[in-house]
Amino acid sequence: MGKTYDRIDGRLRAFIEAQPVFFTATAPLADDGTINLSPKGVTGSFAVLDERTVAYLDFAGSNAETIAHLRENRRITLMWCAFQGPPNIVRIHGHGEPVFRDDPRFEDLLTRFPHTDPEAHGLRAVIVVTATLIRDTCGYGVPFMTYDEDRDLHRRRFEREDEASLSRYFEQKPHIAESIDGLPGLPLPLARRRGSATG
Repeated sequence: MGKTYDRIDGRLRAFIEAQPVFFTATAPLADDGTINLSPKGVTGSFAVLDERTVAYLDFAGSNAETIAHLRENRRITLMWCAFQGPPNIVRIHGHGEPVFRDDPRFEDLLTRFPHTDPEAHGLRAVIVVTATLIRDTCGYGVPFMTYDEDRDLHRRRFEREDEASLSRYFEQKPHIAESIDGLPGLPLPLARRRGSATG
């Protein structure tokens, strides 16, 4: 029923790039730590970097659980499922790293996302994931659903923020600088991008 892949290419790559939504799962090392599962769905915010590496844009929100877990242990699973067409579920298990705005790699990584405006969504980091296991399963139990369009609420909320006000927004939230379990999350104040006109 399922198959393991050596690389992200061909029909596998075409499938994951065609899906309008994917999910990320992370967890802390502590036995009683809070497991996190998040949907991601802004068009153009996911990219295949090479045959074993993918990345996605991490936008503003009221938590930073994924960042905190990756800073502690790097473990992450990404999942796509077919809501239209033949049934399929694809999972990439791997090691992830948040690349922050002041990292020398950040601006180059942004060039891999030419079809979305990261600043309109309050970009915090680029999450880079190196695959250790790539597999699919049948997806027979996933229902048919249709994609209409992206919501514009996130963009409308954060496009009016500049770097200073975005940093203040994050500082006011209880689970941005620290995770729910007290792990270090997004470094604050928010780092300015290298070469930024404001900094």
